[in-house]
Amino acid sequence: MAALDDTIRNFPDTAWDASPTERAPTAGVEHLLEGGHVLCFPQLHFELSASERRFLTPSISDGKAKNISLRDDGSIRGASGSPQDQAELRDMIQRFSHQAQSLVDRLFPHYRGKLRAAKASYRPIQVEGRETSWRKDDTRLHVDAFPSNPIHGVRLLRVFTNLNPEGRPRQWRVGEPFPEFLQRFAPRLTPPVPGSAAVLRALKITKSHRTDYDHYMLQLHDKMKADLAYQKDAPQRSVDFAPGTTWVVFSDQVLHAVMGGQYMMEQTFYLEPRHQLYPHTAPLKVLEDLMGKALLPAA
Repeated sequence: MAALDDTIRNFPDTAWDASPTERAPTAGVEHLLEGGHVLCFPQLHFELSASERRFLTPSISDGKAKNISLRDDGSIRGASGSPQDQAELRDMIQRFSHQAQSLVDRLFPHYRGKLRAAKASYRPIQVEGRETSWRKDDTRLHVDAFPSNPIHGVRLLRVFTNLNPEGRPRQWRVGEPFPEFLQRFAPRLTPPVPGSAAVLRALKITKSHRTDYDHYMLQLHDKMKADLAYQKDAPQRSVDFAPGTTWVVFSDQVLHAVMGGQYMMEQTFYLEPRHQLYPHTAPLKVLEDLMGKALLPAA
């Protein structure tokens, strides 16, 4: 697993090509991603057209969500503006999604054909000053887990690019390796109440069955965010992703907090742990090994 001072690995790529080229030499780095590293590409820019640069304003958001998301049906959610604005914004996000797909196909050939693209988004809202509950406060260290959307052990591979036109970095904190964090918090975990997953599903609080894995990951997410002493004193380091930088991470594994920044692209991919190069590094397997039991229902 990545040591804290070695979490960020920098690469020289300047192109999004799906196969290795002179401008895109990095490939076969699954072991680094699965080991808890953040793969950073300081010169891998997502270029906006002159017309698209008008979207570098928070007013393009409808104010109801922090993200403008591309839906599976090709429509976008969370945007304001005219029909032409929304069509161009959709095309911009779609182009980023395609480039992110090319990037991960090259970086992770072992995953090719096994990754599932989830939503892509554009984030024009400034991180600083957002009012939110402590559970939704992403300026606190956390691993990604979702109360309404159980993921059943599937990995969350995310590609980010900072678009900020004013020279502002995307500011993160990254925390200790997942196994070490888990050792600290495992004694605080409590099992789910029998039958609670069925009730949550029946009430449509969750979109699908909340497995034991999802239950424990959500507890880890919440207990970490609620522990202000841990937030302050836990092993961690600050990382600035300069404008034009692209970075790739398993966000269900790397402890992270978003401290500042504005204007960012994001694409999420899903990966079944069995398709990893080293499946034992998946949070599902680490949790199961610690607890000595299966956390997903039998297939």
